[in-house]
Amino acid sequence: MQYNHGIQNLPDTILEMAITIRLSILLFALLLISGCSMLPDLEDETKGWSAQQFYNEASSAMADGNYENAIKYYEGLESRYPFGRLAMQSQLDIAYAYYKDNKPEAAVAAADRFIKLHPRNPHVDYAYYLRGIVNFNRNLGFIARYVPIDTSQRDPGSVKNSFDYLNELVTRFPDSKYSNDARRRMIYLRNNLAMHEIHVARYYLKRGAYVAAAKRAVTVVENYQRTPAVQDALEIMIVAYDKLGMEELYKDTVRVLALNESKGNFDIPGTDQEKSLSKQAWDFMELDQN
Repeated sequence: MQYNHGIQNLPDTILEMAITIRLSILLFALLLISGCSMLPDLEDETKGWSAQQFYNEASSAMADGNYENAIKYYEGLESRYPFGRLAMQSQLDIAYAYYKDNKPEAAVAAADRFIKLHPRNPHVDYAYYLRGIVNFNRNLGFIARYVPIDTSQRDPGSVKNSFDYLNELVTRFPDSKYSNDARRRMIYLRNNLAMHEIHVARYYLKRGAYVAAAKRAVTVVENYQRTPAVQDALEIMIVAYDKLGMEELYKDTVRVLALNESKGNFDIPGTDQEKSLSKQAWDFMELDQN
């Protein structure tokens, strides 16, 4: 059996339709090309700019709060002048611009990139510090920066990240001008992590999951010494052990709690258990100004 191929073997009506469609497509393409050619050339405002001009414009945009433009100019500077001193500085400055533009992932990525590219730069400590600050404020959120609320009930992921980043700063650069502030924030973050464990333990306690509650409380006692949460943890352990009928552990924990109370071990300087953790940080570090 033979088959006939080719457009010449189609019926006349179908052939005419195919030709019409092809001509229409060709005509449309020609109109599109000619239309584009009649559009005015888009002007690049940065054409001919020096590295210094890029940097000046970026700095001006940052001062005006126009972080999107600042990011654009920092990127343009590095693209046109990748090996200059200002390009290096822009790599650090853009991380801060991303942070101010509420792009925390981009800010941390830019800080990481600077650390990898310039590990011996005299300002690399700021990149370490900025990573911690980004996650610190991500945990607080917008509202908590202006209205003190208890952030320890939130997911602790960004708190842990912030603590780890700031800890890396103070470990690598103990004499950095950012280290003292980092240490203060780490105290708050550690208290926050401890109180998160307390919230979980109390949840288990209410549910009657006494073993789980006791385990969470023990975690606080073992890993978060010298935090206000230790007293709460011991109290939870006492309730849990009593409910479980674990008399020896119950008596031991009661004794430990009483001993620490008599010695004033729960009177930790710089903390006020009547305040929420967020309120402490809000007052201590003036977060509404940060």
